[in-house]
Amino acid sequence: MQYRQLGDSSLQISEIGLGTMTFGQQNTLEEAHQQLDYALYHGVNFIDTAEMYPVPARAETQGLTEEIVGKWLARRQRDRLILATKIAGPSRRMDWIRNGPQAIDRPNIEQAVNDSLKRLQTDYIDLYQIHWPDRYVPLFGQTVFDPNQVRETIPIAEQLTVFADLIQVGKIRYLGLSNETPWGVMQFCQIARQLGLPKVVSIQNAYNLLNRVFETALAEVCYYEKLGMLAYSPLGFGSLSGKYLKKNP
Repeated sequence: MQYRQLGDSSLQISEIGLGTMTFGQQNTLEEAHQQLDYALYHGVNFIDTAEMYPVPARAETQGLTEEIVGKWLARRQRDRLILATKIAGPSRRMDWIRNGPQAIDRPNIEQAVNDSLKRLQTDYIDLYQIHWPDRYVPLFGQTVFDPNQVRETIPIAEQLTVFADLIQVGKIRYLGLSNETPWGVMQFCQIARQLGLPKVVSIQNAYNLLNRVFETALAEVCYYEKLGMLAYSPLGFGSLSGKYLKKNP
């Protein structure tokens, strides 16, 4: 296993990370723990989860993925692992998360972090990510920006201020973005510099042989701003694994 520095942080993460998006939906606790053990045995030290997991998102299972990871993590040497999770943004009709996550503001951020820490059975999160922006952006298959959908949003400076406080008290170490655009990444970086607030160190976006969007504007932004790229869906939602060639479950 090879390891790389994540952006300009102090985190040295394995080139292969373990995503846990379906833990508790497509496997049992025992199977999930076997997969975690297998990954750790082969040198994986980076585990990624989120408060909304597993998917498909349902009220009955929300938070179960973090609980499964937490029960495994409680039996491991915490400082050997790099743990990442995410706060759900607004507007996806998931009313069971904090009564429907209305905004990435102080009450929502603090509750999301504290709830994740409890489920994960840990005192700190190495990389805390904004799962998708507070503001409107085309997401999850949408490709065209529609100005008519622009809505009120929590200022990025306000979001960063809350994360700065959580970093100060040691609940999170670094901040990352996910499903973000080049404009959004630059806003986070520039505002952090202007106000002396924590800079984001990574972005987690879809990237695979079928989805090369990252290679244009986002790659340039990450190069100059020294952000690490965490590629999710590297097998194109399983299409590139070949498992759908003969059957389509």
